[in-house]
Amino acid sequence: MSNPQQLRYSKEHEWLSTAEDGVATVGITEFAAKALGDVVFAQLPEVGDRVTAGESCGELESTKSVSDLYSPVSGEITETNQDVVDDPSLVNSAPFEGGWLFRVRVTEEPDDLLSADEYAAFTSN
Repeated sequence: MSNPQQLRYSKEHEWLSTAEDGVATVGITEFAAKALGDVVFAQLPEVGDRVTAGESCGELESTKSVSDLYSPVSGEITETNQDVVDDPSLVNSAPFEGGWLFRVRVTEEPDDLLSADEYAAFTSN
């Protein structure tokens, strides 16, 4: 598995892009997508919702289980990926591209986000 170097990662298996104009993109990692299995339903936060780092803000349902979706940062949702709502399999087929989940205007970023190398070490256990 290759985790893009420019992203940061949470221990709950979400990735976070660098915030442009204060807005960052969030998705789940390839590691998490493989562990979930085929994603068949995505419940994402709504535009305008406030999210808190480390707290649940939605769900992903797969053929194996239902998993909470956690925000890696605190802020306000500015956009959700309607393509993923319409075709949840994008989470599996393109977790770092078309399978992104939401964009958030970041108000607070925790200190414990991991680099790609740190996340790779974290998931190798």
